[in-house]
Amino acid sequence: MSETITIAGKPVPRLGLGTMRLTGPGTWGDPADPAQAVALLRTAVHDLGVLHIDTADAYGPHTVEEVVRRALHPYPAQLLVATKVGMVRPAPNVWKPLGRPAYLRAAAEASLRRLGAERIDLCYLHRVDPAVPLAEQVGELEDMRSEGKIGAIGLSKVTVEQIEEAAAVVPVAAVQNVLNVTEPDDPAVDHCRTRGIPYVPYRPLNAGKLDPDKALRWLLDLGPHVAPIPGTADPEHLLALFSSAS
Repeated sequence: MSETITIAGKPVPRLGLGTMRLTGPGTWGDPADPAQAVALLRTAVHDLGVLHIDTADAYGPHTVEEVVRRALHPYPAQLLVATKVGMVRPAPNVWKPLGRPAYLRAAAEASLRRLGAERIDLCYLHRVDPAVPLAEQVGELEDMRSEGKIGAIGLSKVTVEQIEEAAAVVPVAAVQNVLNVTEPDDPAVDHCRTRGIPYVPYRPLNAGKLDPDKALRWLLDLGPHVAPIPGTADPEHLLALFSSAS
C-alpha cells in the first residue's frame, strides 16, 4: 500500500476499494449482512490503510452510499469517497443511463444526503446517456462543482473521444473503465497517461475469476496513473486483496 496517486486533489494508495458487492443479488437491495458490510469498510480504512472508497447511487440502488456513511462518517480528511450518478435501476441486474441535467443534479443532491457530506469528493458520470449531449451532462456536474457541492468530476465507461469531448467542458479528474488481464484492451489507458488523468480500472479481477496477486500487479504495472478498485463482501477476501498488492 506504499504506492500512492493523487486523485481529486487527495494523495491515496493506488489500490482502492469498490463497493458494488455490498448489496444483495443482482446489485439490488441491502447486503445480506449489513453489520458485516459496515465492519468490512471500517477494516479496510482503519486497519488496512485504504483511502479510496468507490461507490455509486445505483448500487442497491441507494443502499451502499448509506452503508458507507454508517461505516465511515465522519470521514477522515485524507479519505477519498467517490460516487457516481447517471444510472437508474428499474430491476435487479438492469442498468439504464439517464443523463438529463435536472436528474443528474437531483441524484447528486441525494447522494450528498445519503453520504452525509457537504461535498462529493469525486463524482463520476456513471454512464454517458446517448439521448443527451455529453456537454450538457458534464456541464451540470460542473455547475455543481462551481457551487462547491462536487470536488471533482470523473467519467465512467467512456471512449477516448468522449474523454476529449468532456474535457472541453470540465476538468476530467479520473476515468473509470473496465480493465483486467482477460479484458486488457482499452485505448483510454494510454490516453489518460498522456493527459495526466488517473485511470481507475473497475472489474479488475473479472468478478472474482482472477488471481488477485497476478491480476492486481498486472494492472499496477501498467503505470503510476492506474489505480484499481477491487471489490468484495468477504472479510477474508478483503485481507487477501490488500496483502497481495502490498
